[in-house]
Amino acid sequence: MRVLITRPAEDAKPLAEILRHRGHETIVSPLMKIRFCDGPEIPLNGFQAVVATSANAIRALQRRTARRDVPVFAVGPHTAQAALAAGFAGVRQGSGDSHALAIFVREVADPASGPLLWVAGRDRTAELADALTAYGFEVQAQALYAAEEVGTLTEEATAALSAERMDAILLFSPRSALVFAKVLQNQALLHACRRMVALCMSQEVAQKLSTLPFANILIAQQPNVASMLDLLGQPHSEPHAG
Repeated sequence: MRVLITRPAEDAKPLAEILRHRGHETIVSPLMKIRFCDGPEIPLNGFQAVVATSANAIRALQRRTARRDVPVFAVGPHTAQAALAAGFAGVRQGSGDSHALAIFVREVADPASGPLLWVAGRDRTAELADALTAYGFEVQAQALYAAEEVGTLTEEATAALSAERMDAILLFSPRSALVFAKVLQNQALLHACRRMVALCMSQEVAQKLSTLPFANILIAQQPNVASMLDLLGQPHSEPHAG
């Protein structure tokens, strides 16, 4: 299958490699550009753990502290891998979304052991912090990066979509789904959806695509990359002819 990858460049490259090894063709056209926030060293003294909801949060954190000895609770496998690659010790992971991460933290940590440092993007929602606070934890949030919209698709992606040569697109967040819809509208490419399958990380992502004429919209069984990729190649992921 010909698969469009819209993740930021650092995440798109390894994903494209996995897909190529599985026999798929890929085009990478990031919808977001990651800009790390500059600032002073982030002191980790007193925190019982870092809570990370994205690999980019880990990449941003490693730029702002030399310490690697504070445990990390990662939202899922991709973020956990980034933490391990950065040299953090005691990395543990949830199953892929903020709700599951909050439950996991409640099971393995004790509010009496100290506050949690939640590292995330500038456009984060309050869902995770609210859940952890309800479980009795003190949470300090630190926005370490901004995901800025890229206004257009690459020339390669535009040409492939215009000619209706893409079979599937991977969409990992509600925001990326909204940006994709906007870009298609702006570039007069809505017709490209007619033979494409949208593979979505969650129901929330799929809901943002309701106005687009996709051949099919599929939702991963679990909110992680592996579950999304499992959708590819299955009979129901094949786009309609036409």
